[in-house]
Amino acid sequence: QVKLVESGGGSVQAGGSLRLSCAASGNTFSTYCIGWFRQAPGKAREGVATIHSDGSKSYADSVKGRFTISQDNAKNTVYLQMNSLKPEDTAMYYCAADRVYSGPWCYPGAELAFWGQGTQVTVSS
Repeated sequence: QVKLVESGGGSVQAGGSLRLSCAASGNTFSTYCIGWFRQAPGKAREGVATIHSDGSKSYADSVKGRFTISQDNAKNTVYLQMNSLKPEDTAMYYCAADRVYSGPWCYPGAELAFWGQGTQVTVSS
């Protein structure tokens, strides 16, 4: 079992920045995919960014150039740096992870098994 705990959400004005953290514990995998997903009220869940254990990264078109996913293996933590935030970025943000052997299969549309509880991001105009 993998436990994921998100933090770093909050309220910010448009154009501002936030950094989300996802701390993993438990039976972590040597080859894995960790991703950030978001869901706004009344909307479908959307994959935002993913990172594979081989270092490859993938982003949704809506966040390319604004968001950056990174990982600190020593801390078992994945980060999502969000810059130039827009009101449409407002959502609950979730971290998810799973064993994924191949980097190309780690992308924002991937179905991942383990999920955190989420952290709210609110961007005001």
